[in-house]
Amino acid sequence: MNWKKEIKSWAIMLGVFATLYFTGLITPIVGGVQSLVLATGLIKPKVLLENKTNEAFDFSGQFLDTDGDRVGLSQYRGKTLFINLWATWCPPCRAEMPHISNLYEKLQDNDSIAFLMIALDDDFTKSKKFVEKKGFSFPIIHAAYGLNPSLQSQAIPTTLVVSPQGEIVFYQEGMSNFDNQEFQDFLEGL
Repeated sequence: MNWKKEIKSWAIMLGVFATLYFTGLITPIVGGVQSLVLATGLIKPKVLLENKTNEAFDFSGQFLDTDGDRVGLSQYRGKTLFINLWATWCPPCRAEMPHISNLYEKLQDNDSIAFLMIALDDDFTKSKKFVEKKGFSFPIIHAAYGLNPSLQSQAIPTTLVVSPQGEIVFYQEGMSNFDNQEFQDFLEGL
């Protein structure tokens, strides 16, 4: 008798998972749970670099903005750049975006800091709709022409900060809550 209850329990769990997966709800749900974990402050960015210390950033590269215009990385020379590689299908990317949005809102009037949220979705329309639906105010660009060597990563989300001198001073693969005073001070201090 117990094995029948066990089979029934597993069937229900698999049914729920399959429903979430095939309806596309699994990504926003997992992203939402991960965002709640980030909101606790348990996962914060480490402002120390490990393997990319003072590596020169490659300013070559073109992207598309939401209006379909080309954006060149070279136009950001001399600024502090907060760069985030993300995609709508990535739950950790979705989890950290509200926190990046909060940080952006605090720093958007600082002309010496620029945010480049680089969407990696094949369909940029999907990225634009996601950002619009969530009410994020940071600008997004699309990696329509690929990524230069400085932006190549093994995982997403990947976040890096480039100093005004053109050096990578922060590099992290994986999600984090960037909306904290320490990271804000780090960006403003560059």
